[in-house]
Amino acid sequence: MRVLITAGGTSEKIDNVRSITNHSTGRLGCLIAKEFLHKQVTVDYVTTVQAKHPVEDKKLKTHEIAGTQELTEQLQHLLQKNHYDAVIHSMAVSDFTPAQTFSQEGFLEEINHLFKEKNGPLTKADLTQIAATNTTEEKKISSDIEQLYLVLQKTPKVIQLIKQIQPETLLVGFKLLVDVSKQSLITTAQTSMEHNQADYVLANDLAKITKHQHIGYLIDKYGQLVDEKQTKEDIATLIVETVMN
Repeated sequence: MRVLITAGGTSEKIDNVRSITNHSTGRLGCLIAKEFLHKQVTVDYVTTVQAKHPVEDKKLKTHEIAGTQELTEQLQHLLQKNHYDAVIHSMAVSDFTPAQTFSQEGFLEEINHLFKEKNGPLTKADLTQIAATNTTEEKKISSDIEQLYLVLQKTPKVIQLIKQIQPETLLVGFKLLVDVSKQSLITTAQTSMEHNQADYVLANDLAKITKHQHIGYLIDKYGQLVDEKQTKEDIATLIVETVMN
């Protein structure tokens, strides 16, 4: 048996010394990998430098990435090269990536220039055009800039690649919300599962995750609650047992 696991959180580059990231540690993904390795399953583990890594094992191969684009390319490569019985996509992937940066003066200059050209109200298309004008790729944005304007562009849903390339693999996705009801969390997880063609989704709420607690609900593709667990260790065991059974 061979599985692919993603864990940790992507980091989106602003310049060569700054980036936008999230708080994911990759600890749950790491525990899932350990459970599979304990059962002698071959694991491809896609993660980041900062995230938790399982102890080296002859059945483990680690692939480190940084941003969403690099993750996309790595997943495409692995999914086209290997057959996976299951893919556990626990990585927190950035929804947005920096597209352009402007100083306050530079942004105003572009706005005024376009406004004079149009001689009328600006539209969404005009703002998109402005965002595309600043094509200078700075190695390091000057710290002398008082106000920095950052344009963020929506990233593609990486999870949707998985079933496109390997439609027969068993896919476990993850859905994280903040301070919502259990029913709202489960309903959102069901919608996510349909959009991404997942077979299971682990739904969890950031407000219910602490150092010693992690409440998670495993939902199947029929929208049914498979089980509810209270810790990362128990969630990892539940996912591995569900996949292998």
